[in-house]
Amino acid sequence: MNNIISTDLQTYRSQIDQIVKELHDLTININHGELEKVVSDLRNRINEPFMFVIVGEVKVGKSSFVNALLSTDKEICKVSPAPMTDTIQQILYGEEEQTIEVNPFLKKIFQPVEILKEIAIVDTPGTNTIVDQHQEITERFIPASDLIVFVFESKNPYRQSAWDFFNYIHEDWRKKIIFVLQQKDLMVPADLVVNIQGVKDFAIKKGITDPNIFAVSAKMELEHNYEESGYLPLRDYIKENITGGKAPVLKLQNNIATSKNVNERISKGVIDRKQQWDADVEFRKDIKETLGEQAVKSNVQVDNLVVNLLSTYDKITYKKQTELSQGLSFVSLLKRQVTSLFSKKDNAQKWLDDLVVSFDQELNSELKSKLNDGVVDIADSIQQMGKMIDLKIQSSHTILKNNHDIFSDIAERRSNVLVDLQKTFSNFMSKSENFTDKELFAGNENLVPNLATGSGIAAVGIILSTFLSGMVADVTGGILTTVGLLFAGVSVGKKRRQVLGSFKEAIAKGRLRLENEVTEKLKNYISNIKEKIDANFHEFDDLIESEDKQIQNLQAQHQSIEERLDKLEKIVE
Repeated sequence: MNNIISTDLQTYRSQIDQIVKELHDLTININHGELEKVVSDLRNRINEPFMFVIVGEVKVGKSSFVNALLSTDKEICKVSPAPMTDTIQQILYGEEEQTIEVNPFLKKIFQPVEILKEIAIVDTPGTNTIVDQHQEITERFIPASDLIVFVFESKNPYRQSAWDFFNYIHEDWRKKIIFVLQQKDLMVPADLVVNIQGVKDFAIKKGITDPNIFAVSAKMELEHNYEESGYLPLRDYIKENITGGKAPVLKLQNNIATSKNVNERISKGVIDRKQQWDADVEFRKDIKETLGEQAVKSNVQVDNLVVNLLSTYDKITYKKQTELSQGLSFVSLLKRQVTSLFSKKDNAQKWLDDLVVSFDQELNSELKSKLNDGVVDIADSIQQMGKMIDLKIQSSHTILKNNHDIFSDIAERRSNVLVDLQKTFSNFMSKSENFTDKELFAGNENLVPNLATGSGIAAVGIILSTFLSGMVADVTGGILTTVGLLFAGVSVGKKRRQVLGSFKEAIAKGRLRLENEVTEKLKNYISNIKEKIDANFHEFDDLIESEDKQIQNLQAQHQSIEERLDKLEKIVE
């Protein structure tokens, strides 16, 4: 470390400055105000001296400790029986004494003290009296600090608020910390030993392997009782570990460590974000698969319905074909011809007309009965499709919570999209017009019942029953018209074979039309309902697409920053 010369140091500072600039841009891109401030301040302090930040509860003697450490015989930090440090005071080297009030909560104090050429000191308010404005401590100085000096009152170093603040410093920012037990002059030596061990045990329990603990008395130091004050070991520690040319390199290392910390935080957030994206992609895949499976099930039910319709159709048409064939025999026609001499009701044409009427009645009665049975299954399948999707929306898996440390805004945006999806789909399910089909009912609008508003997916059975009844009536009506025209004004006795052939041709065409139209239109209807349901997810799909691009971009930026920080860290180790 000592082999790094000033020219190299400046080069490395320039490199870390560029990396921190990119990291700052990254915090802006993710719209994280707190990290943006942290990184902005880190960049602003790259060329500042090594920074001590003095923290601890109110009235533990922090200001007195700083005055004694600077050893100027001047009260640089004001001391009083009442709490005096209600602002953050940054003490820096200056050729002349000067105090600048940056804002009501931050002062810069310049002093011509030699040690301040290598270090800067930040004196903070008590950790147990922090108000909102004092978040300057955490937002500006803790992340950018190079050494935390945690000051305790020697008599009671066990207060919970102090150790809670320690957790923030150590766990969140992993800063180098030394412990100072102030006012040791007020302690019995044996009790002081106990409390020093207590702090050591606490620190080890918190994860600090070999804690540095100094018991001092600012009062003794300011009275020039240097042998008893306890400051000599502390000054030796500073001299051996920080000053004497080591501070600039240590600061560079700390800048790298803090940059890595921020980058890792963002990376962990991106991992959570990626997990949410993976879950959302799987959710959409599940939705599409469910729609597909239900559509296949509905289509199978359509096929079954068509088979039943055609079976019924074949039975009735075969029966009528047999009646027609027998009625057109020579004996039957002769008998009717003789009978017609006495009664016009028994002539051949009247018999044919009656045949058409009975054909009509039987076809419509039997086919509508089959339809009623088949529609129940198809409607139930379509209703099940909608209900299953609704249930899946309600139970979608949320990983990225609204209180997420890094991406709470993204979590909130996703939450809003999901809430909108739930409302939109619920509204979609409640409106029966969403389950009608203009193409399906083209030319047959009068067949659609006046469904009650809000009946929604429950109306599918009514809609399908009405449509299918209309379709069958249309198909059978077409067949019967053809048959009727076939018989009208025909001398059937002379054209028996032709009439039978034409009849078979007419019912075959009707059969094909019934099969094709019911199959095609019902399956198109199912497909359209499936697409309408899926269309409710367009905003959610846009979110997934947008997240995919942003996550890939964030991962690439994180990876680039991480690789360069690792490389620079190895160089300056």
